[in-house]
This record gives sequence, structure tokens and C-alpha cells, in this order.
Amino acid sequence: MTTRTSGKLSDGREILWYDREPGRVAGVDHRGLPQVHTVSEIRYDELLDEWVAIASHRQTRTFQPSGGAEHCPLCPTIPGRETEVPTPDYEVVAFENRFPSFSGGVGRCEVVCFTSDHDGRFGGLPADRVRLVVDALADRTAELSLLPGVEQVFPFENRGAEIGVTLAHPHGQIYGYPFVTPRTRQQLESARRYRVRTRGDLYADILDRERSGARAVVSSAHWTAFVPVAARWPVEVHLYPHRDVKDLPELTAEERADLAEVWLDVLARLERFHDRPLPYIAAWHQAPVRQDRHLARLHLELFSILRTPTKIKYLAGSESGMGVFINDTTPEDVAARLRDLA
Repeated sequence: MTTRTSGKLSDGREILWYDREPGRVAGVDHRGLPQVHTVSEIRYDELLDEWVAIASHRQTRTFQPSGGAEHCPLCPTIPGRETEVPTPDYEVVAFENRFPSFSGGVGRCEVVCFTSDHDGRFGGLPADRVRLVVDALADRTAELSLLPGVEQVFPFENRGAEIGVTLAHPHGQIYGYPFVTPRTRQQLESARRYRVRTRGDLYADILDRERSGARAVVSSAHWTAFVPVAARWPVEVHLYPHRDVKDLPELTAEERADLAEVWLDVLARLERFHDRPLPYIAAWHQAPVRQDRHLARLHLELFSILRTPTKIKYLAGSESGMGVFINDTTPEDVAARLRDLA
């Protein structure tokens, strides 16, 4: 059973503790922070039909503080060290970002800390803790979806200095976008065209093709992980539920528990791929709050920019200039290696 405890930080931001057992008491933030002042806005690119967030206040956000846990704002509060989490311990905690990309009525940004262990990692968590994270992400998705102006909820984790993380403590984020993102719009249009042309479900047919094919990595009772046929990144794995689920709140208890096991299995294989900690992005694709939900399907896209143990795939001219990816690996070879790394 997951329990939730609500609190407020000293500048008025919301904070939520998620625990496997009841009894949590919300901590009191004694830092006396000034009210958050942000200047986020979204601007429309009429050439690409896309929105761009302008958030100049983020230039002053905390970046890789020295001293490890001693100066980490995501560690628990202890005597002599006050942080964003005003309790001496926690399991999973979520709070409004002090340096949000979206704010002021045009969306919302939250931080989700997976563990109080500064030197831990998501892939090293026990399955019951990952299940707690899934419950927390589902709860935040449900609540953010009710906020006026939020059109899509995006939970994700950036891991590793090469990805550009500003804090090493194991954590993820949740964006409540005030629009449907370009990537999602493109997927929905593809699903719509496929349905008109074949009367079928594009996501379901992709899953059926990949579950027992050469690109499959691992399959369980409720989930299948595979390398996509047109993978853009040197290491890329997609994780699909077997049932047509639109977002994390729709998952059953059995599907959530199974997800925790498969998610950890995939991460363990990725860690062994280059025999070193892997920088990655774990991106949850969920149906928009209102638009075309019937066309979408929940899935996780997990990928790394590392193409060898010492070389990074940079987005150069073709990728950055034209949006055309060039992959130096084959999806079938990557999937075969990942299968062997059980």
C-alpha cells in the first residue's frame, strides 16, 4: 500500500512524501526562502508549428555542487544541512521545482527523488521501491492532469553527467506541458493515418511484431521490451504494456508490480552493455490529457547517447539541422547483445 503525505516548503511550493507504510509526518522547512519568482513564457515557432519555452531564470539553478551529499539540495535535511526535503529520511518524494521550465499558469514542473541515498541509482533500487516510484508517478500524472491548462504530463529521468544532469542525486522530473508536444503529435498523426488505412491499432501491431522478433529483449506477463526497428540512438529500448493503457494511472496493481521487475531487468542489461555506468534518458510517453487519447498508448522509451565505452554520439549536422538521425549500430545487433546480458 502506498501512502501520501502533503506539506509545504517555506516559499509556498508543494511537497509530497510517498511511503510504503503509514505514519509519515510532514517536515517543516525552516529556510525562510523568498517566494519563487519565475519569468517562464512559451513562444510559438510558426515555421515548425511548435512551442518553445523561454525560462531565463534557469541560468541561476544549482549546478553540480561540490562536496557530494554535504551540499546536495535533494538529500534529506539533517542538523547543519537544510535541503529541499525537510525530513531526516524519505523513500520517494516529489515537489515543485524551484527553477521550473514552465510556471505561472503555463504548466508545471516537479522533481521526483527516488531515494534518500545520494550515491544510489535507480537501477540499484529494490523492486518494491521502484513500484513505489511507479505509484508516485501515476499519482502525480493524475493530479497534474486536473490542473487548468495542462495538456500533457511527461515523467522522465536524466541520468549521467554526459546527459547534462545538474544534480547527481538519483531523481527524475515531471513536466505538465501547456500543449501537446511535437513528438506526441507526430505519433498521434501516424496512429490516425494507420487506423484509416488498415483499421488497426499502430501501437498494438508494433508490439505484436516485436514480441517474438529479432529485436525483442525481454518479455513478461504484462510487458515487452524491444529495440525499435528504426532506433535513432546507439542504445535504445522501448517498453510496452501488453494491454492498451493510456497512462500510468490506468495500470493495475499487477501491471505496476511487473513493470518494476522488467524496468530493473532492462536497466541491468543496459549497465552491462558498455561495462560502465550508462548515461541515459528514460522518457514515459503518455496520452494527452484531452486530445486524441484513443489513439495513444503508454510506453517507455529508454536510450543512451554512448556509442562506445568512451565515445558519445553527438547530434551533428544531419540530426540537429535536418532532424535526420544516422545510427552507427544496428537494432538487431544491439538487441542480441542485450538478450545475452541477462
